[in-house]
Amino acid sequence: MRRLTRALPLRAACHGWAHALLGALAGMSATAVATAVLALAWPHTPAPVFALAAFAAVALLGVPRAGRSVSVRSANALLRTALPRPETPRRFATAVWAVAWTLWGGALMTATLLAGVALVLPLVWLAGGGGVTIVVDARVSGGPDGAWTLFVAVLGVVALVAASAGGARLLGRLAVALLGPSLAERLAAAEVEADRAAVRNRLARDLHDSIGHALTSFTFQAAVANQVFDSDPEAARRAMSSIEGGSRAALDDLDRALGVLREEPEPATARPTLADLAELVGRVVQGGNEVDVAIDGDLDAVTPAVSREAFRIVQEGLTNALRHAPGARVELKVTVYGSELILHVGNEIAAASQEGGRGRGLIGATERVRLLGGTASAGPEDPNRWVLRATLPLKVSQSEADRDRDAGSRPRR
Repeated sequence: MRRLTRALPLRAACHGWAHALLGALAGMSATAVATAVLALAWPHTPAPVFALAAFAAVALLGVPRAGRSVSVRSANALLRTALPRPETPRRFATAVWAVAWTLWGGALMTATLLAGVALVLPLVWLAGGGGVTIVVDARVSGGPDGAWTLFVAVLGVVALVAASAGGARLLGRLAVALLGPSLAERLAAAEVEADRAAVRNRLARDLHDSIGHALTSFTFQAAVANQVFDSDPEAARRAMSSIEGGSRAALDDLDRALGVLREEPEPATARPTLADLAELVGRVVQGGNEVDVAIDGDLDAVTPAVSREAFRIVQEGLTNALRHAPGARVELKVTVYGSELILHVGNEIAAASQEGGRGRGLIGATERVRLLGGTASAGPEDPNRWVLRATLPLKVSQSEADRDRDAGSRPRR
């Protein structure tokens, strides 16, 4: 008996039976209203007209927007579907669902009635036999001749459980087709998810460039401060002061990123631009790398959107120099030529950093360049020198930069 109960999907059967009961009640209510209205308007209505009116009344249950919402909630609760909250009515599909749901509900309630009668048969047999009317008149004999009633009772219960569970499974599949999101809703959901992915990718890129650079420079500055703490306390103090200032900037970047995640207004602290190169270079120098800086042209001609992205690109180049070529001389050139901004970051390649490959930072830097309509290259210029070059247009509006940045961060579908 225990094996039998385990084999039968009792929980699914109970949920399916409850869902069918709701459908039967909804169908009976709609049919009763339609029949009453039709009887008042047309006292001698033919039976086929009554049947058509009942079907129409049931189908009308799916016309209101609330009809689909209720159907989705009941399917999710009892059929174990995972349908999203509906955004549009889908009236025709919901009407078809309402008819199928109520028809199945009526059929399963009829089967329940028959199973209940089947359970009564053994009681009649145990009482000594007698006449029973199910669909037709039947005679239950007492004694061994009436033992067949036990088989009929068990068969009726098993059939009802199987029908309830199987019907729930079939209706669940039908619900996905008729109550699930339409093509327009799926496209809208895909757009929303793409926008979320774009924000996540942009935040990951910004945090890698800002926080990654800060942690790298802090590591080398702390190492320098530790080495010269006794011999050159002033240099140690400068390194610690640089760490303090850099940590404040990193906290500002982190605050901006968290504000985007929380959909808060952007904080008043401005994002760094090319005007902040001196502070950036100072942190690299404190980390132990000499930096030769050459600026040619008027940086005021660079729009703020381009200037901010250019700062991050230079930051990534200097961070790579700190990480992969500690102590090496770094060459930084920023040139405004015509309608272009040219960035050049070069450094010697340390012997321990001869391995190839492109990290997330360089991928993020080339993405920034591409989204602004520029060109970029990064790699060894010769066996002993690594160079990052980028060419950007000077004139890009803030709204255009933000739109291109978000659109370019979306995953391809």
